[in-house]
Amino acid sequence: MIKVILTLLTSFTVTFVAIPSIIKVALMKHLYDEPDERKSHDSKIPTLGGVALFAGIIFSFSFWSEISFYPFKQYAIYPNTLCIISSLIVMFFIGLKDDIVELSPVKKFIGQLVAAGIIVFFADYRLTNMVGILGIYEIPYNVSCILTMFTILVIINAYNLIDGIDGLAAGIGIIVSTGFGIILFMLNNPVLACLSFALSGALLAFLWFNLSPAKIFMGDTGSLVVGLILSILAITFIETNINNPLVSVQFSDFIQTHLHITRINFDLSTSAPAIAVGFLIIPLFDTLRVFTLRAIRGKSPFLPDRNHIHHKLLELGLNHKKASFVLYSVNIFFMILALTLRKLHSGQLLLIFFGLAMILSQIPSIIINYRAKKSKGSIV
Repeated sequence: MIKVILTLLTSFTVTFVAIPSIIKVALMKHLYDEPDERKSHDSKIPTLGGVALFAGIIFSFSFWSEISFYPFKQYAIYPNTLCIISSLIVMFFIGLKDDIVELSPVKKFIGQLVAAGIIVFFADYRLTNMVGILGIYEIPYNVSCILTMFTILVIINAYNLIDGIDGLAAGIGIIVSTGFGIILFMLNNPVLACLSFALSGALLAFLWFNLSPAKIFMGDTGSLVVGLILSILAITFIETNINNPLVSVQFSDFIQTHLHITRINFDLSTSAPAIAVGFLIIPLFDTLRVFTLRAIRGKSPFLPDRNHIHHKLLELGLNHKKASFVLYSVNIFFMILALTLRKLHSGQLLLIFFGLAMILSQIPSIIINYRAKKSKGSIV
């Protein structure tokens, strides 16, 4: 536990110290995001916050995950850790180039494929079981690789798409990575718990400078790196719970003495895929919703617009902080709901999540339309 806390504190410190210098250099070199009709800011904001995030995450994760958890093999290299770092380096340079000189979508997609390939084929992080969703259980190797690659790409790009208002992406990242980190720690996976809290610490430091009015954006450098880490955590969370279904938590002596609770056990083996979706509900559902709306209107799913849920909250009159905190609350609600309903099957949970998310996502539009009709009526 102490080592995990040190991981968080280290990544927080490195990121927090690095950001002011990055802001200064970005302004000197004119490396900032220009406002336009599609964006939610009206001034030039530096976009290289992802550099500080990457530095904090990589330094903290590489320093603590190896030496601390493998004290008798200080010179042995844990292969999965190296593969994770390698894939993050690929994402970092793809994002950095896109932030400095715009990268074509094809080249960006190829970079994402390379990073996902490292995770799937070299680190061997794969989804191997659908736990009965659509009647499917164990998946053949080739299908497993394709499904996992697709999952990684979806989470990376979904996270990238919610980075539209101050503080939203960073806050959601903190909430999700902390949730995954706690459970992975309880599942005795210290390396990935270390990665989770390295991400949480770096994002927490970044959020200090990114809350409205933002002094810096994470840019694609940050969103691609964070999205990749969240995909790794989600896949590990699913596979660990399927293969080690019983999570056992033993409480401290104080709780055992005063509340007479020794330990709790819970089984996430059949609900793990849906719980992972519940943890990532804001980026995943918002992306699905926006792509569906664009397709219905005959537009390319990849054509940017202002139909994201956070844009609708701004239209309601909420400022960036309030809109972000509303979406933080919704994400936390779905995470608690997912764990509360953990005994249900993944198929049932997914229906509940997407049905509820669909209802909640319509509320801003209903209010906006009601106000518009009321305004027209008062004019008449």
